[in-house]
Amino acid sequence: MSENREETASLLSTASILIVDDEPGMRHFLVKTLRPLCRAVDEAPDTEAAERLLAARQYDVMVLDNLMPGRKGLDWLQTQRDRGGFTDTIMITAYADLQTAIEAMRAGVSDFLLKPFRSNQILNAVGRCLELARLKRENFLLRRELETGASGTRRRELIGQSPAIAEVRQILERVAPLSTPVLILGASGSGKEVAARHIHCHSGRSGAPFVAIQCGAIPADMIEYELFGHAAGAFPGARSGREGLLASASGGTVFLDDVSELGANAQTALLRVLEDGVIRPIGTERDIQLQLRFVIASTKPLQKEVQEGRFREDLLFRINVVEVRMPALKERSSDILELAELFQSELSAALNLPRLDMTSSVRSAMLRHDWPGNIRELQNFIERALIFGRFPVETLGPPQTGTEITPLEDIERREILRALEALDGNRSEAARRLGVSRKTIDRKCAAWGL
Repeated sequence: MSENREETASLLSTASILIVDDEPGMRHFLVKTLRPLCRAVDEAPDTEAAERLLAARQYDVMVLDNLMPGRKGLDWLQTQRDRGGFTDTIMITAYADLQTAIEAMRAGVSDFLLKPFRSNQILNAVGRCLELARLKRENFLLRRELETGASGTRRRELIGQSPAIAEVRQILERVAPLSTPVLILGASGSGKEVAARHIHCHSGRSGAPFVAIQCGAIPADMIEYELFGHAAGAFPGARSGREGLLASASGGTVFLDDVSELGANAQTALLRVLEDGVIRPIGTERDIQLQLRFVIASTKPLQKEVQEGRFREDLLFRINVVEVRMPALKERSSDILELAELFQSELSAALNLPRLDMTSSVRSAMLRHDWPGNIRELQNFIERALIFGRFPVETLGPPQTGTEITPLEDIERREILRALEALDGNRSEAARRLGVSRKTIDRKCAAWGL
């Protein structure tokens, strides 16, 4: 029971809740119950106020009263669903009958509570909604992982034709057939794992496992047990032995993300794996020989970590045989619209939501934005747009004023000129790297008076 309470508390701590009820006393009770436990709790006295709040932000759960002056909650909820909006909803009402229950099911209500109810009842109901949403997301991710069979490797490769990403793709495909470790550097969300998967897919190991390990997500005192495995009794509570993540990837590729988060002992053990291909599960006296390809990533500059004594210099030498820097999205701005279309296709199918018309104003706003969160921020932007049925361009900042711009043409000109400059004016090679014809380059240059 205590485990369930802890899980519910953990889910609530990151949740945002919208309360829609015309009774001030009920709103006060719900806010007092939920706000201390949740990340954010907003309230609305009617559906009009609720619509304004829903247009401004996304909520994990909505607690909605059915009988309110002006319009029934269920009727309004069905309208929201018809528009493509979706928030897990708990219906609360003092009057309920079979017909109301049927209508609630049709409107996609997740739970139903009769007034009056106690604090623990609403907390349990919200917890159930959050748990169901978590399971749905995990199932979605699992289905995506299984799309390509037992190896669990997604088919997505590096997308884009910008010179920056074309150069990265060329390096990755050159080193893919080798067993050499590759170090991928870049800001969070820039696509380091996608680059690692690209290497795996173009290697002779593509039919073997690809195992991605987020070093920073595993508690420091458990990282060695997770990586190398352990025997029964190796630590309190270890009733049975367990194969480590590295052993589970034998014959394939291991992607170690945020490698700078590894402690000193784990760094020493990793160095041995890289040099000898051998691991020793914790609590055993036997060595296991593995055939692994390591792709390692970091958002922190590892040379600085070495200078400050947090990372082994010999380990850095061993992993930094081939170094690849993933460009920030603002450095490959000509790829933004292609990535946005890809995310919209994937997410609309996965979420069973209709695609949206990407108007010229939306495209311009996307091209102006710097995307500090890189590709991950762009993907989240598209997902929010599909959920709410519109592109929230206001979150990308105000449009530029004072000058009339044509963003697509500006970006096209910048990328072509950048490629030509890097290639000493070689138009054929620039066309190949940009993924266009030589005639296109010639026509554009003629139009620009070059």
